[in-house]
Order: sequence, then C-alpha cells, then structure tokens
Amino acid sequence: MEDKNIREAIKEQYASTVKQNSSCGCFQKANAVDPEFIESAGKVSGYSDQELKSIPEGANLGLGCGNPVAFSAIKGGDVVLDLGSGAGVDCFLASNIVGEKGRVIGVDMTPEMIERARVNAQSSSYRNVEFRLGEIENLPVDSSSIDVIISNCVINLSTDKPKVFQEAYRVLKPGGAVMVSDIVLLEDLPDYFNGSLEAYVRCIAGAIRKEEYLDALREAGFEEITVVGESHFPAELIAEQPLLKELAGKMNIPMSELQRIGRNVVSLKVAANKSESL
Repeated sequence: MEDKNIREAIKEQYASTVKQNSSCGCFQKANAVDPEFIESAGKVSGYSDQELKSIPEGANLGLGCGNPVAFSAIKGGDVVLDLGSGAGVDCFLASNIVGEKGRVIGVDMTPEMIERARVNAQSSSYRNVEFRLGEIENLPVDSSSIDVIISNCVINLSTDKPKVFQEAYRVLKPGGAVMVSDIVLLEDLPDYFNGSLEAYVRCIAGAIRKEEYLDALREAGFEEITVVGESHFPAELIAEQPLLKELAGKMNIPMSELQRIGRNVVSLKVAANKSESL
C-alpha cells in the first residue's frame, strides 16, 4: 500500500464520520448514527460522566482508545497540543484545565474534522482553543512552543511514526511532556493484514509492536518514557460490534485465529519528557 493511498483513505473515512456523526476508526459500530454507542465508547475509553457532560455536544465521536488528559501533567496556564484532534473532545477537556491563561491547539489533517471542531468551540464559547489543518508528521506549530502534547489513537494511523515523534520533540519546550493513548501490537500481525487498506484505516494494520513504538520515542530524543497503562480492546465494544470479526468475515479468517490476533492488539498509555537541559 502506498502512503498517499493510505492517507487519502483515512481522510475519507474520518470525513464520513463527521457527516454521519457516528463512530468509526478503532471501535467502529455500524455506519448508522448511534449516540448510545458513542457515549459507551467514551466511558470505556476512560472518560467520566462529568467529563463527557463538560464538553460540547458533538465533540465526542467515539474514536479514542483512552483518555490522555486524565493521566497527563496538564496544569493551569499551559500551552497544550493535541495530535489528531478530531472533533475536539480532548482539546476541550484540556481547555478546562489550562484556563484563560493557557491555550490548546488541535491539529488534524481532515478538513471536515477541523470544521466540526471549530463549530463546537464557537458554539460553546471556547476562547482558549484553536484548530489547525495539518499533518502530524509536519506540524504547523513553532518549535519549542508547547508545554504538553496529547494524542488519542491517532499516531498508529501514521505511515511515518518516527517522524511524528521527531516533530513532537521539536515543538515541545525543554522540560515539556507527551502523553499518548494508542494502539500497539504485542506480536506481528499475519501478512494478510498488511495488504488490507481497510484494516489500516481501522487502526489494525497500521499499528506497530510495542517495543518499536517505545524505541521510536527514545530515538526522537524523549526521556523518562513510562508505560502508564496497557489493556486489550475493550470487551464491551468488541462484544457489541467486533471490528476484528467484521474484517475476519471478509478475509475468511477462522475464529480461533481471530481470537489469537485480538489478544495481541492492545491500547497503550505512555508518557515521556523532553530534557530541561537543552
């Protein structure tokens, strides 16, 4: 698969998500609008009822695999950057923490997502949040200008993950921190997944091994890399609309093989810092 084809397919899928206002990505239900599923996806990913009620309606599209704001070191007055900000759910949560003296920047490559996020911010009078159209491999952000970077189930979709971490390192201030929730593998996927564009778009074929993911952070220059949490795909969501089962039906994968693959796909929560001595 060519990188350009993958990128365009991802943009098309997530643009469709905004238009339908339904969940896709890692925990896709059907294409129909299902607010209850989106809410349950948010709760399973680690958002509290209070958090979900505090953000604009339409900001949570059920796309995440964690809640990076919950385990981050965000504080009042910080400048926060969200990689792959979508409709803005994590940006709005971070906004509530940084306050009027802080600022939150969301970057996403899908114009429809940026438009939705901006509407959400305007409708709820968020004045310390802005959304920029751009790619996480080439961030439209000044060097050494960010205190904290967050990202939620997005870097796995990049075809150049080392470049993403290099860019994250570039824009962080000395002493800054990155907090990421993402999908990684405990073992390599079977070869037949590697040729599946659909599997890539849905966060499976694009995921890399956990060790490789952590090494990419280290090679970008990050220090104090800490795995904060690790869990399998939420059982509640798989039971209701199992992504791997859907793909397996199209590829004629036996159930026993599907179960084995599922055990090796996990949600990783990782934190890292940029040295203060630069």
